[in-house]
Amino acid sequence: MSAPHIQFLRMTHLRGPNIWTYRPVIEALIDIGDLEDCPSNTLPGFNQRLTAWLPGLIEHRCSVGERGGFLQRLEQGTWPGHVLEHVALELQTRAGMQTGFGKAREAGPRGIYKVVIRTRHETVSRQALLTARDLILAAIEDRPFDVPGEIAKLTQMVDSLCIGPSTASIVDAAADRGIPNIRLNDGNLVQLGYGHRQRRIWTAETDRTSAIAEGISKDKDLTKQLLTMCGVPVPEGQIVDSPQAAWLAAQDVGLPVCVKPTDGNHARGVSLELSLREDIEAAYDIALAEGSEVIVERFIRGEEHRLLVVGEQVVAVNKGETASVTGDGVHTVLELIELQINSDPRRGEEEDFPLDTIRLDEHTTSVLELKRQGLSADSVPEAGREVLIMRTGNMSMDVTDLVHPDVAAQAVLAARVVGLDIAGVDLVVQDISKPLGPQGGAIVEVNAGPGLLMHLKPATGKPRPVGQAIANHLFKSEDNGRIPVVGIMGDGDTTRPAKLLAWLLHLKGLQTGLSCADGLYLNQRRLAAKEGMDWAEAQRLLINRGVQAAVFESDARHLLAQGLPYDRCQLGIVTRMPKAQGLDDLYPGSDEKMPTYVRTQIDVVLPEGTALLNAADPQVAALAEHCDGSVIFYADDEHLPTLSAHRSQGGRVGFWRDGQLVLAEGAKEHLVLSTQRPAITRLLKTDTLQTQDMLVAACAAWALDIGTDLIRAGIKSYGTQPTV
Repeated sequence: MSAPHIQFLRMTHLRGPNIWTYRPVIEALIDIGDLEDCPSNTLPGFNQRLTAWLPGLIEHRCSVGERGGFLQRLEQGTWPGHVLEHVALELQTRAGMQTGFGKAREAGPRGIYKVVIRTRHETVSRQALLTARDLILAAIEDRPFDVPGEIAKLTQMVDSLCIGPSTASIVDAAADRGIPNIRLNDGNLVQLGYGHRQRRIWTAETDRTSAIAEGISKDKDLTKQLLTMCGVPVPEGQIVDSPQAAWLAAQDVGLPVCVKPTDGNHARGVSLELSLREDIEAAYDIALAEGSEVIVERFIRGEEHRLLVVGEQVVAVNKGETASVTGDGVHTVLELIELQINSDPRRGEEEDFPLDTIRLDEHTTSVLELKRQGLSADSVPEAGREVLIMRTGNMSMDVTDLVHPDVAAQAVLAARVVGLDIAGVDLVVQDISKPLGPQGGAIVEVNAGPGLLMHLKPATGKPRPVGQAIANHLFKSEDNGRIPVVGIMGDGDTTRPAKLLAWLLHLKGLQTGLSCADGLYLNQRRLAAKEGMDWAEAQRLLINRGVQAAVFESDARHLLAQGLPYDRCQLGIVTRMPKAQGLDDLYPGSDEKMPTYVRTQIDVVLPEGTALLNAADPQVAALAEHCDGSVIFYADDEHLPTLSAHRSQGGRVGFWRDGQLVLAEGAKEHLVLSTQRPAITRLLKTDTLQTQDMLVAACAAWALDIGTDLIRAGIKSYGTQPTV
């Protein structure tokens, strides 16, 4: 055998529901060449090297359906395409991008395979496939491969490219409720819901978080003034403009004091319990380095707490803890910080770590803490000596169940006074299970965009479902953020009925978007002319906050090459089963395979939605079994067995009878329109519409609760309205 190779012929990002799954995937078309003759059980040492490098493969159940299933397939003999799938998935998992779905299928020609993996970010998954290919070839040829190094590279990509864990907790909670989401930028700006029913989040800020409220929260002095006016206990304080003024203010408000920036965050630049002039003046410089102004406040005795307020309730509370090291007589303070504090797996530089690493430089409060203890970063504390490094910023202990109702009420009031719908309220109190006022506790800060990770991954105590709380705050229990979405697919016969249905929805008074082969439309005005259908163009309709309903025409090529531009639909229509002819570059297989692809249009129909199917096409009619919702059959002939049987069971059907369009549910009939009417005759003679188009659109409109009078008037008036 010549040198083994696995060649990528093409990688396709299917960004929406597709022939493989509801979720976005990367579909790789590969050529394994002579490895087609070399299943895994014929490659000496391959399985052992692979599992030694990636021991997590034992968790892959594969088609066997049990832990270790994939390893069984390796021992029995499986081909490189299948191995590539599992190795790429495992690399993604090791890098922190959890995905479990994958497929590997022969594409037709010998040695050509389609390998599919679930993706949460296209760039990461593309690289995972490339790395998996290189790893497999190294294992086959018994060459060294730096698995930890490659996983580290992928991990860095995940950290920099994927949405952060706080945002993900909200998105996942919304998804659990059936609320769709669209990522709007490379950061954490995410849309929940579609069209005019959408909401937007940016980590823990929402489209209800006003710029005024955020500006107030950043101004600590203004925040305190407003809270004081409303009777919320806050520490007395003064803004100062020099180290000397800081000392004078400290004497004024009473020692000891806290010195901090007026517009800082994450406890950076905050120095606590200062009584000496030199410490207070040094703390001024530290605070100024982290903000634009410095405030000196009366020091509140007690423990620091962070209360997460969402809407009108406190949903999570964490208590702070100090960070200390213990001397051993050998290592410096700086070395002890690395050994005893920064080695904690909860600490890191990225957002998904609940605690920050501690870095010493001239502007950190830790330097001042050391100085107050007669130490510096280079000091070597004697064995057993406890050295305080940091007093603030370590909110790691969940105490939500201990919070007194008065404390929670004060925190909610503070958030409301500032104007924030989601707020991180910092307070200092000796016992959070008792009322705030009698024990001299006070609220010291109200923050916009609070971190959520401390509540999702506390060091001690229960994780709190804060993402769920925010999703429920944005969407009431009966609201899934969806607008009526219609998907229509066929074999070159769907553009006219799609445009007619969009017209009927427009007449109903809905701001209606349409993506079809002729272009992109909003309220009958063409926004973009294009040849064929495009995923990104179509999704513009779902991002548009003015859209109240949307119709999407798709075809087999669009489905195979891009996926659907929406996750689920209220109405899924299939008019005719397409053929495989003309799709050779996508390796679709024979015509017999097409129903397994086109069923995607019906798979995505919501349980409360409807599938509209052509009863005259047996392959289309058979898709009814894949619908989670109800079904409407249509055909020219009302006596067609499929249609008649459905109607006899009380189902809804549409058909033509002696030139009359009839919509029927069981024995009840609605006569919609006649081909003898002059307006209908005009449409047919000018080939503006065909009778099949009218039937499909009428049935679809009926499924969307448009009355027969409006359907009749809409079809008769179609083509007379000006279009741009």
